Amino acid sequence: MKFKAIMSKRSFWKSVLWLGLSFLVLYNVITIFFEYGEFAVLTFFKERTADGKLWRFIIGQLLASFLYGFILAFGQFRGKEKKD
Repeated sequence: MKFKAIMSKRSFWKSVLWLGLSFLVLYNVITIFFEYGEFAVLTFFKERTADGKLWRFIIGQLLASFLYGFILAFGQFRGKEKKD
């Protein structure tokens, strides 16, 4: 399966979405626990979005989760292709 064939599959994009969202949640929860030693979500978001950095934080989080989901999903679909 070529790159374009993988990209045209709806299941590929669903995998990208779910892998990206799971990465986003897990990464932020782990970061919160390592930095604060407790589940301090409000403190985490206040520090990350202070001084007008809200859009920078949102775009960074979305871009990172998309890239992570895309890379993993693409690897999974390529792996399935090689098995077949």
